[in-house]
Amino acid sequence: MSAQTAAPTEVAPMDHRHVLRALSGLLIVLFVAMISSTVVSVALPQIIGLLNGTQSQYTWVVTASLLASTASTPIWGKLADMFSKKLLLQISIGIFVISSIACGFAQSTGQLITFRAVQGLGMGALQVLVQVIIAAMISPKERGRYNGYLGGVMAVATVGGPLLGGFITDTSWLGWRWCFFIAVPFTLLAFVMLTRTLHLAEVRRTDVKVDYLGATLIAAGVSLLLLWVTFVGNDFDWLSWQTLVMVAASALILLAAVLVESRVKEPVVPLHVVRRRDPALAIVASLAVGMAMFGGAVFLGQYFQIGRGYSPTEAGLLTIPLMLGVLVSSTVAGRLVSKTGKVKPYIITGVVVLTLGFLGLSTIDHETSLVLVSVGMLAVGAGVGMSMQNLVLVLQNTVPLSELGAASGAITFFRSLGGTIGVSVLGAVLANQVATKITHGLAELGVDPAASASGGSTLNVAAMPPQIQEVVRAAYGDATGSIFLISAGIAVVGVIAALFLTPTKLRDSVDL
Repeated sequence: MSAQTAAPTEVAPMDHRHVLRALSGLLIVLFVAMISSTVVSVALPQIIGLLNGTQSQYTWVVTASLLASTASTPIWGKLADMFSKKLLLQISIGIFVISSIACGFAQSTGQLITFRAVQGLGMGALQVLVQVIIAAMISPKERGRYNGYLGGVMAVATVGGPLLGGFITDTSWLGWRWCFFIAVPFTLLAFVMLTRTLHLAEVRRTDVKVDYLGATLIAAGVSLLLLWVTFVGNDFDWLSWQTLVMVAASALILLAAVLVESRVKEPVVPLHVVRRRDPALAIVASLAVGMAMFGGAVFLGQYFQIGRGYSPTEAGLLTIPLMLGVLVSSTVAGRLVSKTGKVKPYIITGVVVLTLGFLGLSTIDHETSLVLVSVGMLAVGAGVGMSMQNLVLVLQNTVPLSELGAASGAITFFRSLGGTIGVSVLGAVLANQVATKITHGLAELGVDPAASASGGSTLNVAAMPPQIQEVVRAAYGDATGSIFLISAGIAVVGVIAALFLTPTKLRDSVDL
């Protein structure tokens, strides 16, 4: 036994019945983490409108939680290698519950962004710890079957979330604040279930340290870069001293992060794992899928509500094809992976379908047939369902049990990082295009944009005169297609990375 590793606690191996009992609690945790985003996604246009927020603030309500989740995910993964996975999961549930309640009581967009950042810490923990705990219980080959359950729960959360969010927002005696409160009882139920059913043989490493400096540098470097993306083109020019300072500072901070990660004993992002061929390709593909999926899907609810004039409930119903694609493809692909032991063909198919779906959505405007929009969303959902969890499986198949937390944290980190960058970049592109189109539309009406109701908040559409409402809706509807074209370009990178994966069979054992 290594001096660095404490003896595992004496816990009997979990058979299929006990695995399913514990898995039910883990699936509720995953459901809560997923639904916390999907419930809010449809309600966000109304939330930001009622709080008199702007398009940039809309983007940052999403980006703040993603960024906090991204920065903290590797730390949670590393802690899972060092301490009790069950205790860490319980702590993360507590963080999530408290922050969800705080979000529900937010009185301004600034407060909501701050509380969403704290909520992101809990979301990052829940996402990676569920994957780590499942990997500690089940071998990679068998995990494909259980990944079908994961995919099903993710799909139910993503299908039901927008519908539930729309219903809550449209119900006068509930209101948008219950979009945050609704997660609390589910989370507490999962806490009780996991306390009673989850029993793992814990292998604790006693002489390791968490690389807080590396995590801080990564978060600071990425945050500064995203702030530049948000403000460039509006508050200052692309070629300006502000651009030079922010981009150069971000590059230096991220370079320092790489140097720290290469020298510390226990890095946040394990470079020795990232440097291997298949893990590196899986991470690149996950980064691309994350950028395309999060960046594109976040703005669909806004397209239906502001660009097309539908209510939050109707917008939730209209996003069903996207979620249906995730549900069917993840369940079917998960079972086929377990049956064959092969994963590469499903990943390649997934990212190709994802790319085609985004290409279809890139043609939409504020008058496009909803049938065509639905077909595009179905393809995007199917692509995500086939590729996302299977990319995690590729990475987990290449590492021993002792590195499982760090490896899972690394791929979740890069996927979340891709999502964060995608939302921020596509949100900035959308904001710039919308501003240009609104200015042009108002000029045609003979209205001064600076004096119009849209000057303060282009998302508070209900407060605008009818003529200006039409201009704003057309601007959002027509500008959305351009961000899906960018998403398609990003997804192509995922296709290229997937093609170079080694066609290996998944192992039958939990450890190497």
